[in-house]
Amino acid sequence: MEHVNVIIVGAGLSGVGAAAHLKKNCPGKTFTLLEGRSAVGGTWDLFRYPGIRSDSDMHTLGYSFKPWTEAKAIADGPSIRKYVNETADEYDIRQHIRFDHKVKTASWDSSHARWVLTSTLPDGSSTSVTGDFLFMCGGYYSYDDPHRPEFTGEARFQGQVIHPQFWPEDLDYQGKKIIVIGSGATAMTIVPSMTQNGAEVTMVQRSPTYVVSRPAEDRIANTLRRWLPEKLAYAITRLKNTTLSGYFYRRTRTHPERTKAQLLHMATQNLGEEMVKTHFTPSYNPWDQRMCLIPDGDLYKAINQKKAHVVTGDIATWTETGLTMTDGTEIEADIIVTATGITLTVMSGIQFDLDGRAVNFPDTFTYKGMMYSGIPNMAHTFGYINASWTLRADLTAEYVCRLLNHMDQSAQTVVTPTLRAEDEGMPARDWIEDFSAGYMRRMMHLFPKQGHDPWRNTQNYKLDKKMIRQAPIEDGALVFSQGGEAASAPNAPEAISKVA
Repeated sequence: MEHVNVIIVGAGLSGVGAAAHLKKNCPGKTFTLLEGRSAVGGTWDLFRYPGIRSDSDMHTLGYSFKPWTEAKAIADGPSIRKYVNETADEYDIRQHIRFDHKVKTASWDSSHARWVLTSTLPDGSSTSVTGDFLFMCGGYYSYDDPHRPEFTGEARFQGQVIHPQFWPEDLDYQGKKIIVIGSGATAMTIVPSMTQNGAEVTMVQRSPTYVVSRPAEDRIANTLRRWLPEKLAYAITRLKNTTLSGYFYRRTRTHPERTKAQLLHMATQNLGEEMVKTHFTPSYNPWDQRMCLIPDGDLYKAINQKKAHVVTGDIATWTETGLTMTDGTEIEADIIVTATGITLTVMSGIQFDLDGRAVNFPDTFTYKGMMYSGIPNMAHTFGYINASWTLRADLTAEYVCRLLNHMDQSAQTVVTPTLRAEDEGMPARDWIEDFSAGYMRRMMHLFPKQGHDPWRNTQNYKLDKKMIRQAPIEDGALVFSQGGEAASAPNAPEAISKVA
């Protein structure tokens, strides 16, 4: 059985970034990446629906160490996939990836102070690898099981039904009538893209979402890159964008009504008062749920050109030829796209155990949004829901490298986040707070909890930089030990239950 210093789960944006950080900051460490699919890229290789793109700018979704140099800051999926693959090649990471390894179990063996990960291969066989440290970078949603509610009468529909997560490569939709059910980022990407390729598209939404239009190209970033060294121009742009987005998010928390009025005013300038009042005025405040970014107002243009339509309300039933809404409105379609969302998973759906006792993650507290109480030698990448994912992924990878180097320097082999006496009775709060999006609320009961410092998942880049980059490694909450001394994790009984 092969043994490495670090096992990384996932070869998407987070996993490739984690491997690059290890290459740069822990050059003596051996590592492997276990990837369930046959390609690098994660989300950006999986999704192939029309118009697939980022919904945040690439100067913050890109890695801190690799400047984004393309003109478009709101990039399409193929460009992002190319960027991730370039990173894998530049840092010679591909040779470390085990493709088609779908991890099923992760077992901590305290007698040897190592993790044992068992994966299923395409032929049904299993294989295992051991590692001193486990770095979870597998994303936060299921690749196999998207959120797909059942609709009354859907079996009656005579046309084709597609979920964006399983988009057929050979789909011909030119000249056809399309219904896209949904109002999130996926729906608002698909709708204008399909109209540009000759389809007539109706977006059917149960309730409106906030929509913000931004230029696809960042003129300041492109100007800086012409006059300054590449890395300096990228760093300035990254600072600009994180500062502005952080300021805007804080405004939504401190002045929600004023921010709401501003957003609706911008939408009205593009669509007119009646359209915005009926279809683009949410019942909640900005950033209580995720907002949608559209590049260069493409959705607005499709609506104004009468190529795209919006219907807001509840679906009464599917029919042979489309949908009937509860108000009696009938919508015809040749194809219905169910852009109904994702299904969150905890730790990529992997079964964890510590010396044979199953880990129950809802009973754990997160340590700085990266590690979990009672779980030794393991870190987890979970990005921001209110900013670019990679901002947090970079911070987490930096910290893991710093932690590993500290353990080497202090001759310690095991580190376990451990609840202290002052943490007794600490109120348990949700992993993600103040965010009412359905895909989060449906699954929050399965996630770890957070409490007071350092047991927090702040979802705040400015705070995290201080808490992760500047705070000392040894803070009393991390307990270090050597080898078999960690046979019983300090507060493991709170996080585990006996395997049946």
